[in-house]
Amino acid sequence: MDTDQFATLSKLRVRYRLEGKGPVILLIHGVGGSLNDWNRVAPSLIEGYTVLRCDLRGHGQSEKLPGPYELEDFVADVHDLVRHLKIDRFHLAGFSLGGLVVQGFALAHPEMVDHLILLSTVAGRTEEEKKRVLNRLDIVANGIPGQHFENSVSRWFTDEFRAANPDIIAAYAKRSRENDPKAYAAAYRVLATGDLADRLHEIKVPTLVATAENDIGSNPRMAKLMHERIAGSKLHIFPRLRHSILTEAPQDVVKVITDFLPRGQ
Repeated sequence: MDTDQFATLSKLRVRYRLEGKGPVILLIHGVGGSLNDWNRVAPSLIEGYTVLRCDLRGHGQSEKLPGPYELEDFVADVHDLVRHLKIDRFHLAGFSLGGLVVQGFALAHPEMVDHLILLSTVAGRTEEEKKRVLNRLDIVANGIPGQHFENSVSRWFTDEFRAANPDIIAAYAKRSRENDPKAYAAAYRVLATGDLADRLHEIKVPTLVATAENDIGSNPRMAKLMHERIAGSKLHIFPRLRHSILTEAPQDVVKVITDFLPRGQ
């Protein structure tokens, strides 16, 4: 199966894509994104894994349920999807908001998670970091669609990548403008206020924590905190990059993931 499918779950109609052969790896995208955010990563993973992707509630072509959203809602949606597909155990990776969702999933359903991969995500924000993200939430909640992207593009991509890839940046801006404003704000509130730092020590599955050297919102300090609190976890910092590692350095992301996962499992 290599085309988009739709599943009507207990609380949500969700778009998903399932392709490849081998052990299942489930990929969860970031706020304002969709399963297409993994398009530059998934083709290489499909060579050795069954790759499952979905649009979170309020995103992409999944149902735009009214807010407010809670982290537990995203976790429950993912759980409903894998149960619908009769997938009992899998590797689990999340980017940004997706990284927060998969932290919650690993805490709620540890028996289903084989290996956990936390990419460019958050935990243990300082008071100053909380203030900055709440200011961004205010822009998302009260601004025009796409305004947050215009304000954030320099935080997400290196200057060199932006200069060399104007078409990619334009496509991101277009997608941002097309987001449902209320659903985007509801999801962004979860990213801005969610924090599982005090429970990370409960995660016992093999875990990889990775972020970029110059990622301001999901910075190396937070990645190191996650690494220190999740016993036996591995830490990787991508040099030079900013937040959008899935787009700017997909093969580096693939290598880090495949080096972490056991061969043939």
